[in-house]
Parts: sequence; structure tokens; C-alpha cells
Amino acid sequence: MRVLVLGGTRHVGRAVVESALARGHEVVTLNRGRAGRDAAGVDVRRGDRLDAASLAAALGDDEFDVVVDTWSSAPVAVRDSARLLSGRAGHYAYVSSRSVYTWPPAPGLDESAPVVDASADADATDYAADKRGGELAVQAEFDGPWSCLRAGLVLGPYEQIGRLPFWLQRVAAGDRVPAPGPHDRPLQYVDARDLADWVLDHRPTGVLNAVSRPGHTTIGELLEECVRVTGADAELVWLDPAVVEAAGVAPWTELPIWMPPTGDYAAMHDCDVTAALDAGLTCRPVGETVGDTWAWLQREGLPEQPADRPATGLSPEAEQRLWAAASQR
Repeated sequence: MRVLVLGGTRHVGRAVVESALARGHEVVTLNRGRAGRDAAGVDVRRGDRLDAASLAAALGDDEFDVVVDTWSSAPVAVRDSARLLSGRAGHYAYVSSRSVYTWPPAPGLDESAPVVDASADADATDYAADKRGGELAVQAEFDGPWSCLRAGLVLGPYEQIGRLPFWLQRVAAGDRVPAPGPHDRPLQYVDARDLADWVLDHRPTGVLNAVSRPGHTTIGELLEECVRVTGADAELVWLDPAVVEAAGVAPWTELPIWMPPTGDYAAMHDCDVTAALDAGLTCRPVGETVGDTWAWLQREGLPEQPADRPATGLSPEAEQRLWAAASQR
């Protein structure tokens, strides 16, 4: 099978490339060569997706069995790619996001839930509209089977945002680790490698929520796995969500992965994935995701973060606020 990965050097794109190579597929990647690393054994093309002429020149008249597109900026780039490859590819898989749903998400929402306004012809605006615009672009321009995979939290090796890496590195540092509770707070996510395997092996079609079932693991299990795989002398100190709120510490960004079980964030780890599971999505155990991410960090370290991206994880000052709030309870 001949696979085109638009991107292919970071996180989901890199996972798709490695999964395809492991299956013996011929892999072509297209990117600007500015971030990440090109895999050995790949036919690397250079081009700018925001320049239709550059895109066309890079791909020539090539045909593909599967196209995987992870673009997260201006929808016009997805529009031009889907238009160019229409009739020349057997399947177009666009990795979208659950962020396309209007805020706040309802518990148990499925793919019919309301989405943000967007346009396939737009330049970059904000993440949710950009991803929704990418979906509209694929649906309008690609004449053939397509999928818009609404991933939620994506973990696993090569994660450049640093959510699971934050917890691994904080636990590895040892001492008392502030652990946001409750311990049994369910989590819902997808390992990038499971997403990649699913696309290549099953070629799912249509719009699909692309994460594990709710409660695939819990925040307690995930953080305990961090302690186990790092071998750290760390103590997880479980904090009530009210303590986190009193300390003014933000879920998701300062406490990555975790969301409080009440309020607007309550449903962030609770969407209906029946369609994806019926279409063949399977998710590996949390211990494998955590362990492999730690092994990757040991080999390569966390990728350099863009200067304009807010830091992920607790600052020392925020952690002090948490301990102070906890002491008053």
C-alpha cells in the first residue's frame, strides 16, 4: 500500500509513518522540513501547503492508497490538498479534534452534537474553527472515501505538547507530588499509535470521535504508572478538586490531562465512541502508553517548544499555592 502523510515528523504524523513502515507500506511524507525529524526509509517531499503551486509541484502526478492529514492551522491548506488529491487517492483521513464541538460539551455527546462555525476557505483563526474548517474542506473537495477523526487527548511517544511528559518528569523528580483527585476520575484519550494503526488497518469512514471509551483508565492509574515506570521515590498526594480551585491552579494546562469532575469541564473525558469502536478502534493499556512515553523521553527528550506556546505543567509557584491551599483544609 502507498501511504502519503502530510506532515509526518511529529506526534500523530510520526506515529502514522512508523506504523506504515512496520507494515511494509511505501511511505511518502510532505512537509516544509522545519520541525521534527524525517524517518529513514521514507520518500520525503518538501513543499508549503499554504502555497498551492508548491504543493502541486511536490506531489506531481503521484497516486496513493491512503492520505493522512494532521494539519491544525488554516483550513485552506486542507482544502487545496483534498482538491489536488481527489481522484488520486483511495482514502483521505483527516485528524480533526473534539474541540470542534461547541463549548461546553455535553456528557456523552456523539458525532451529531453541535459544532462551531467555520469555513473551508478560511485562513487561520482559532484551533476549533481551523479544525472544523479542515473537516468541511475534506468533505467538500475529496471525491472518495474520507474520514474526519475527532481526536480528544492524544498521548504516547512523540507528544510535543508535553502533557504526559510533564507528569513523568515531575514524578521522576521525586518527593511529594500534588495529584489532582479524585483518584478514580475517569480519563478518555487515544495513544497516537492506536490512532495510526486504526487508520491504516481499517480505513474508517465518516465523522468519528477518536478516543478510548470513557474510563479506559483513571487519573489515579495513570499517575501510579508514572511512579512505576520511572522507579522514582515519589509520593502521590491526592488533592480534592476544591483545593485545586482554591489555589487558582488551572486544569488541563497547569495540571495536564486532568479535568475536575464538575462544571464545564465535567464532560471532557466523557464522549460517546460507539461508532469508532464499531469501526475497529482499539486502545492499548495505559501502562504501555506511559512506559513507552518514558522510554522515548529517555532517548530523545521533549521536543523544543515554540516560543509563543504557553508552558504546560505546574510552575514551582503554582505548586506552592497548591500545598498552601491543601494545608488550610
